[in-house]
Amino acid sequence: MTEFVKLPHFVSVENLGIDRINTLIKRAEYFKNGGARPQLKTPVYVTNMFFENSTRTHTSFAMAEKKLGLTEIPFDAAHSSMSKGETLYDTCLVMNALGVNLSVIRASQNAYYEPLINHRADQHLNLGIVNAGDGSGQHPSQSLLDMMTIHEHFGSFKGLKIAIVGDITNSRVARSNMEILTQLGAEVYFSGPDYWYDHAFDKYGKFCPLDDLVDKVDVMMLLRVQHERHAGDANESKFDAAKYHEKYGINHDRYNRLKDQCLIMHPGPINHDVELAGNLVEAPKCAFFKQMQNGVFMRMAMLEAVVRGRHLGGLE
Repeated sequence: MTEFVKLPHFVSVENLGIDRINTLIKRAEYFKNGGARPQLKTPVYVTNMFFENSTRTHTSFAMAEKKLGLTEIPFDAAHSSMSKGETLYDTCLVMNALGVNLSVIRASQNAYYEPLINHRADQHLNLGIVNAGDGSGQHPSQSLLDMMTIHEHFGSFKGLKIAIVGDITNSRVARSNMEILTQLGAEVYFSGPDYWYDHAFDKYGKFCPLDDLVDKVDVMMLLRVQHERHAGDANESKFDAAKYHEKYGINHDRYNRLKDQCLIMHPGPINHDVELAGNLVEAPKCAFFKQMQNGVFMRMAMLEAVVRGRHLGGLE
C-alpha cells in the first residue's frame, strides 16, 4: 500500500519528522521516474501569490501544478489590491470566496502564514497554504528538493559531511536545511564571513574556515549573498565580489580539491564568480541543474500532501 503524507498546510520543515521527510522524498522520486499522478475526481484550484521576485520557485510550482492536474488561477502581485492597503489575509479571503482551494505564497515577512493558518474565532478562511519562502525564515520546498538531490546521489544521509557556506544569517534555505539535515543524521558544518553567522546555529554544527572543509565534505552547499537583506549592515558598503570569491567562493583550485563524488549545491540565483566560478555552474560536481529538475517533482509531492490533507479533488 502506497504511503502518503497528508497535511492541512505546508509552511515549514519543523516538526515534519524523519518518516514524513523520507515519504516525501520517495514520492518525489516516484513522480520523477514516471509514476502516475493521482487522479482528481473534481477540479482543484490553486493560485501562486509571489510578493518577492522568483524564477525557479515560481515556475517550478506552476509546472508541478500542471503535472498534478491542478488548475492555476493567475495572480499578479504588483497589480493586486494589496497595493491599495488590503491585507494578505483579506486577499486570501477573496481567493477563497472565488473558489480557490490552495495558495502558494512567497512574502518578505517572516512567518507571514501564521494569521492565515491560526485563525481568530471570528475568522473562517478555508485555504490550504504552501510556503514558497518567508523572509529569512523558512523555504521548505527548497530544503526538501535539496534532500531529494542528496538522497538521489548518496542513497542516505547518515554520516554525510555537509558544509553550508556563505550568507547564513539571512538565508531561509540555510535555516531549513540545517534543521532537517541534523534530523536525518548528517554532520553539518558552516563557513563564510563570521559577520553573517549567528552562533545560535552552533547547536546544528561547527563553524570552520572554508579551506579546512574543502577536502573532507560530501556536499558543499553554497548560499547566495543576499544584498537585498543587508539594509543597515555596515559590511554591505565594504563588500568586494572578487575578495569574497577569493576567500569564500568555490574557485577552480577548491573545486579540484573536492572529493570526486562531492556535490556542489546552490539554491540560485548564482552570483557568478562570487559564490561559484561562473564556468563551474555546469561542471560534473555541480548539482545546480539537477536541483532545479528535482524541484518540480518535490513540489508535486508537497502539493499532493496538502491536496490529500484537505480531501480535495476526491483524494483521501
